[in-house]
Amino acid sequence: MPIQQASPSPVTTLAIFCKVVDNFGDIGICWRLSRQWARERGVVVTLWVDDLGSFKRICPQLDSEAAMQTVEGVTVLHWADQDGQLDGAFTPGDVADIVIEFFAVDIPPGYVEAMAHREPRPVWLNLEGLTAEDWVEGCHTLPSMHPRLPLTKHFYFPGFNAKTGGLPREAGLLAERDAFQADPANAARFLAGLGVTPGETAGTKVTLFCYPHAPVSALLEAWRDGGSAITCLVPEGVAREAVQAFLGGEAHAGAVRTQGALTVRVLPFVPQPDYDRLLWSCDVNFVRGEDSFVRAQWAGKPFVWHIYPQDENLHHKKLRAFLSVYGPDLGSLAALSLRWNGALLTGGEEAADLASLWQALHADMERLAEHAAAWEARMLEIGDLANNLLDFARSLR
Repeated sequence: MPIQQASPSPVTTLAIFCKVVDNFGDIGICWRLSRQWARERGVVVTLWVDDLGSFKRICPQLDSEAAMQTVEGVTVLHWADQDGQLDGAFTPGDVADIVIEFFAVDIPPGYVEAMAHREPRPVWLNLEGLTAEDWVEGCHTLPSMHPRLPLTKHFYFPGFNAKTGGLPREAGLLAERDAFQADPANAARFLAGLGVTPGETAGTKVTLFCYPHAPVSALLEAWRDGGSAITCLVPEGVAREAVQAFLGGEAHAGAVRTQGALTVRVLPFVPQPDYDRLLWSCDVNFVRGEDSFVRAQWAGKPFVWHIYPQDENLHHKKLRAFLSVYGPDLGSLAALSLRWNGALLTGGEEAADLASLWQALHADMERLAEHAAAWEARMLEIGDLANNLLDFARSLR
């Protein structure tokens, strides 16, 4: 009697729609997740994105003029039409098993109509932004019925505890980081490839990635007039006015100048894997938005977050929520973070000047690094966002 072979599991298809608002953070997260689903779980992923120019800055192999292409196993479609001209272009056969709208973007109405006629109907998820606020736990995985069509959307939140979806993290990331950081020569070689000299690596190395409204000039002055050597590595185009004022010239990649204790060097934008190595190579990382914020946490180094600004200073509430979860006893980090984001301290008083706040954080770096390791262990217990989300989606099918 012949032995029956088990049928292979059907391949899962997934479509994720990304509208680039934060230049690099939105597409950065979607690109990381897309690659991880394709590589680690064998999912057939289609990534719809409206801004291929920003995408190419972090993925140089991308063709910013192509309407359709395959990059690292992911089909990338240029979502050039945001006004509904694609509405009639979809059939149920075009619809993926899992459909994700990132940050509540409005996916083409025609695609939604096709979703309603597909059998079986797809799992529809709204992948929301990362926040430590308490209300997220009550909204995570909640269903929402479409007002007209027989479709249900579920909200899915990344987060910092087991009642959320966790943080993005690829398999092998931390092992790669540990191997890189085990030998200081790795960081020296990597930074040298970006033009950083041995003398510039001798002092405290800081990456600077922030929004234009950050008080960069004041921070550079504090570093310049401080008592210890600092090398600030800033990507081209970031804090352009303040950096150019310090340099006394154009802030193009490769530009460098030393004043007092501070050396500022402008770096080219690098692919995502190299940005990770940059974070691993430095002592303190100033990061912004969501993607670099998460990667700084996996770097295992002290970091300062510049949060995406919102109306009525709602981002200050989100910042305080994170600081209270991340390290309620880390006063040096909280004070500098609030001042960096233009927020008042909890008691309503103005924060001290940046020079004093930086000195306090710099003196606290050993404790901050130890805390980063403990925080990482907590995050690992939750699992990672890509796998948690995919397992939830498959549970709904």
